[in-house]
Amino acid sequence: MKHLFFICLLFLAGIMAQAQTPTPSPKQPTELRAGRMQAQRAPAANRPDVAPQFPGGTEALSAFFQQQVKYPEAARVSNVAGDVVVQATVAADGKLQNPTVVQSLSPACDAEALRVLALMPAWQPATRKGQPVAVLVRVPVPFGNSKNLKVEQGKTKFE
Repeated sequence: MKHLFFICLLFLAGIMAQAQTPTPSPKQPTELRAGRMQAQRAPAANRPDVAPQFPGGTEALSAFFQQQVKYPEAARVSNVAGDVVVQATVAADGKLQNPTVVQSLSPACDAEALRVLALMPAWQPATRKGQPVAVLVRVPVPFGNSKNLKVEQGKTKFE
């Protein structure tokens, strides 16, 4: 009878241990930020060698925003200024897909940022071993502070 008690106790302890083990969370997509790519001895299969880039570089991106962004009247009246950070995937063909607002400023500014991203020309896509690959990027869209636009320049991984 003692043996049966200990067997049941061990069985229950095993069940309790499994119940307390955290389940792994679903894997989040890899997010790359320009300027933070580093050469690696054994790079991951999904890490590009060259980051995606807006055609013409950061100056052209700044000029694009200055030409296309229309400061919403509601934000101007409320004196709202800052950046709406939008996340999108630069597909293998360079087009932006699935833009979403990551850091909101105001509903009017968020809608304007998504509108402007829809107007963007195709980017130079990221490449991995010479082949274009899709990469998730974050783009700050400036409102009321266009002088403060800072976009990190993408660097090649291997030079």
